[in-house]
Amino acid sequence: QVQLVESGGGLVQPGGSLRLSCAASGFTFSRYTMGWFRQAPGKQRELLARITSGGTTIYADSVKGRFTISRDIAKNTVLVYLQMNSLKPEDTAVYYCNLELITRGYWGQGTQVTVSS
Repeated sequence: QVQLVESGGGLVQPGGSLRLSCAASGFTFSRYTMGWFRQAPGKQRELLARITSGGTTIYADSVKGRFTISRDIAKNTVLVYLQMNSLKPEDTAVYYCNLELITRGYWGQGTQVTVSS
């Protein structure tokens, strides 16, 4: 079965950096899209960045130039990273990894990112 395991959240000061990781397994690596979303209290979940199985990336305007999505493929696992630089207090949220297959989508459990001095 498909599994998504996230890591890398935490507390960081404004202007700092964090790297989130998502390990995805249990699916065929031929055609998929993986992405990072976030949800702040009282707000809707928003798309931050996506990467396709072909390596195409897209970014939300709110994070373009500050966040970078990347991917490594291991034997049975796709690892997707979100490098977050120049973090701001408004980046505070729960960050979710997402996997989209032709049949359905999957979500990770979420990891808290708090940007505060």
